[in-house]
Amino acid sequence: MPGNDQQQKTEQPTPRRISEARKKGQVAKSTELQGALLLLVVALFFYCTREHFIWTLERFMRMFLRSFTSYVPTPDNIPHLVLTGGYFLVQVLGPVFVVAVMVALVTGLAQVGFLFAPEVLKPQASRINPAEGFKRIFSTRGLMELAKSLLKISAVGALLFFLIKTRIQELLVLAEATPGAATWLMARFLIIVIGAAGAAYLVIALLDFIYQRHSYHKQMMMSKTELKEELRQTEGDPQVKSWLRRRQREVALNRIKDEVPKATVVVTNPVHLAVALRYEEGDEAPKVVAKGAGDLAKQIRKLAREHNIPLVENPPVARMLFRLVNVGDTIPTSLYQAVAEILAMVYRLSAERNRKKAAM
Repeated sequence: MPGNDQQQKTEQPTPRRISEARKKGQVAKSTELQGALLLLVVALFFYCTREHFIWTLERFMRMFLRSFTSYVPTPDNIPHLVLTGGYFLVQVLGPVFVVAVMVALVTGLAQVGFLFAPEVLKPQASRINPAEGFKRIFSTRGLMELAKSLLKISAVGALLFFLIKTRIQELLVLAEATPGAATWLMARFLIIVIGAAGAAYLVIALLDFIYQRHSYHKQMMMSKTELKEELRQTEGDPQVKSWLRRRQREVALNRIKDEVPKATVVVTNPVHLAVALRYEEGDEAPKVVAKGAGDLAKQIRKLAREHNIPLVENPPVARMLFRLVNVGDTIPTSLYQAVAEILAMVYRLSAERNRKKAAM
């Protein structure tokens, strides 16, 4: 049971997991929302440009019907006929195509931002594996997509049936209407159908958008094991980090054992910090030969007592030395006066002890 609990995806996805998923093309995106907005924008575009659209379509129909009885197709005039039809088709559908591309780009950017995922283009054996294909079809996501498709077909089909039923009288007169009147009636009916289908589709698309966001977040959730593994990869293996800390501590202790016995004085915090200084005649300035905090500070004080190195409690100077000076560097000029006073006191006490020993 504990092992199963470890595999339950109960942890929130990390930014790294989401970033890695984006590189693989895995994002929360609803294609239904793109389709719904596309239908609505196209309907609005047709409505705003209906006069130009209908005029162009009417002109094409007049030309087609007029030439239907008098125009005899031959190998010489067929290319001209095709080019004329293509020209009118571009006039009618070209702006719609441009608008559709713009809507698709804007909707995609609004949902997932700019995304370049070359890994999606890499060939994968699972895509052509029949077993994996059946798994995708009968998975929860596959069944959801099937239900969504059936809902779209049902909603749009019911809507078309309702519109045709309510406007059956208008559609019946098309057979007797002039080309101009028929074009206006068909264009108006087409705009109504596209707009109504887009509105119904938008309701489904909004539900799909919510589902896609929820499904994506659920898919990105992590188990405790996955979270620990990611932390190990990003921040380093805890065992390796522990070994490095131990090794660094050993190196620091060896240096302290070598340098503290040669120090002139040890300046302490007095408990948390300890800095060992060495100054000999001819030196440009006192040098920090060892420093430490916590346990290392205790080791420095212990070694200082064992080798009769003077311990001077001066918290401000100890903090400044610990923060500003690296081991092996000389002290900055700003600390000359403070360190000189400490050394002077050390030399004075050392001289007094020597006089007492000589007197004895």
